[in-house]
Formats: sequence, structure tokens, C-alpha cells
Amino acid sequence: MEVRSKVYTYHTEVKWTEQRKGVISCAGKPDIQVATPPEFKGHEGIWSPEDLFVASANICLMTTFLAVAERAGLAFTSYESEAEGKLELVDGKFQFTTITLKPTITLATSTDATKAKELIEKAEANCLISNSMKTRVSLEPTIR
Repeated sequence: MEVRSKVYTYHTEVKWTEQRKGVISCAGKPDIQVATPPEFKGHEGIWSPEDLFVASANICLMTTFLAVAERAGLAFTSYESEAEGKLELVDGKFQFTTITLKPTITLATSTDATKAKELIEKAEANCLISNSMKTRVSLEPTIR
């Protein structure tokens, strides 16, 4: 029987390059250029911490769904998801107040629609990224 650890550690590094730009690195993975977003005197076309924060919830929902769907034997032909994070000034500080995840799951057979909805809700409830955020994360799935 496989024993899983209860604690995992992840390491990243960030290095300033110029202006309001930098690079994120992680051993064994491609570097990602990052910058302050345009709304805060930053740069267009470069990933920002805000983008990555919202994306992390979206990615985690997908990977958690893939795991629960596999365990449940759900046959689906595609998974796509959009995410939107709302950044607001609250008590003088900017914070994400909501992240809305909008996955679209296309099933191999429409008879699995109820099962798919239950599984995407289970995935959202068990997403470790969403569970680590104080931001309210809501789910608006479309099952086809």
C-alpha cells in the first residue's frame, strides 16, 4: 500500500530583471516572465501575480477534477475553463474578493450529466488552492 506524505514543500524563485519586470523560476521547469499589471503602471502582455493567482484556482480545479473523474470512471471528451477574479479596494487595501470558475465539460454520453456535476462540485470542494484562499471562489459549470 502506498503511503502518501501529509506535508509537501514547493520552491520558487523570483528575480527582478528591469523596470517592473522579473522572472519566476522553479527547478526543472521553464521560466516565466512576470511583471506588474498595466493597472498598476506595469506592462501589457506579461503574466502578473494577479493573473497567476486567478489561474492557480482555475488550474487546481481542472487537475482536481481530472483526478476525481478518473477515480469515478467519468468519460468526457473535453474540459475547458474560464476564470475571472475581482480585485477590489477593501479597507484601503486591494484584495481579490471573488474568483468565478466557469468550467465546460463535454461528456461522452449525456446520461452522465448528474455525475459530472457532482464530480466538478467535489473537485471544487477539494481544490487545495481554493481551500487556501480567503477569497470566495464560486463555481458555474456547464455540462454538455
